[in-house]
Amino acid sequence: MEQKVRWGILSTAAIARETVIPAIQRANNAEVVAIASSSGKASSIAKELGIPVSYESYDQLLDDPNVDAVYIPLPNSMHVEWTIKAAIKQKHVLCEKPAALCEADVRKMVEACKQNNVFFMEAFMYQFHPQHQRVKDIISSGEIGDIKCMRASFSFYLRDRETNIRMNAQLGGGSLFDVGCYCVHSIRNLLDSEPVELFVQSNYDEHHSVDMTTGGWMKMKNGVHALFDCSFEMFPQNKYEIIGTKGKVEVSRAYRPDVHGGNGIITVTTDSGESRKEVVCGDQYVLEMEHASRCILEGEGPFYSIDNMIQQARVLEACYTSVKTGNVIRF
Repeated sequence: MEQKVRWGILSTAAIARETVIPAIQRANNAEVVAIASSSGKASSIAKELGIPVSYESYDQLLDDPNVDAVYIPLPNSMHVEWTIKAAIKQKHVLCEKPAALCEADVRKMVEACKQNNVFFMEAFMYQFHPQHQRVKDIISSGEIGDIKCMRASFSFYLRDRETNIRMNAQLGGGSLFDVGCYCVHSIRNLLDSEPVELFVQSNYDEHHSVDMTTGGWMKMKNGVHALFDCSFEMFPQNKYEIIGTKGKVEVSRAYRPDVHGGNGIITVTTDSGESRKEVVCGDQYVLEMEHASRCILEGEGPFYSIDNMIQQARVLEACYTSVKTGNVIRF
């Protein structure tokens, strides 16, 4: 039997209960051994999900010697504190995106994990779905020619606005941090390039002071122009499109193919007039957890590198700077 990483979960957040914990339980090299909550829900959630141990504080879980690693789905503003505390307790860390609200804080997290010799990764689960590697292969083949533009969109209509933490500015709310970060990440990831200039604008909720809709433009180092939009007040979308000199690739379930049984759809259209659809299957959350667990077991760093995580934070911070100043940001 393959050795398994023993995971503890810091929070009973919906993403943990409904998606990540079940994924860990499906993984071949991971298991959930404990869960903690500050809300008093840990015991009932543990019974519901078949988790053997529950704690009523995060510190208690970090003191558990039977926990090898922690998954942190806490509000964005709490990621720094609990990643550093976990590292000090010699726990490996998978932290939900965005890792932190600024580059400086991500660097603090990275340094704490390095000093304590523990694994650290930001949880951008979408990148583990094999449809994105297929897109990269199509681009590399030259089928759609030289890439000139990429567009990415991620939106949904947020209904419970008075109680949802996404609407809390103090907790790191807003559409860019919640879903726009996927657009920015996928542009950097798929194009394998970094922005040299960007300009971003937002519509803010006047009562909650969070961005409800954000749109931006980035000029990449390789010359490609990239556009993105994200929103809490639009019809649901999670897609990207890459346009070349001879054709284009559209990915219509870019970030959440898991809600469609893990089936991603890639549409390729070329200047010959031909169009085809490819269905690519994958369990992205299981693949993410198995990758993180394998790295921990083998003492390796994640394929999604520390430098990449720092750069992601740097770009997001620049996006917010552009929104606040109304200026084009140059790197």
